[in-house]
Amino acid sequence: MFGIGMPELIVILVIAIVVIGPDKLPEIARALGRGYAEFQKTLRNVKDSIDKTETNFYRTDDSKEGMEDIKGKASGEQKSEEDEGRDGK
Repeated sequence: MFGIGMPELIVILVIAIVVIGPDKLPEIARALGRGYAEFQKTLRNVKDSIDKTETNFYRTDDSKEGMEDIKGKASGEQKSEEDEGRDGK
């Protein structure tokens, strides 16, 4: 656990009790626990989203036509933007 042993944990706990106080310590610990749980949930969602995107990318990457369609659409959008720029001058 991050190289922290039992003696270090006890010292941290004693310092926390002295600085924060025994009344507020449970509230702060609860808030930290909730924050950590929310962080893990968000991290898991991001990882799942990346995995899903990667899976979809490789699915379309297997199909050469799919990649050519994507490139063609991108080129078509660039050409239409250039045409609009010429029309506006």
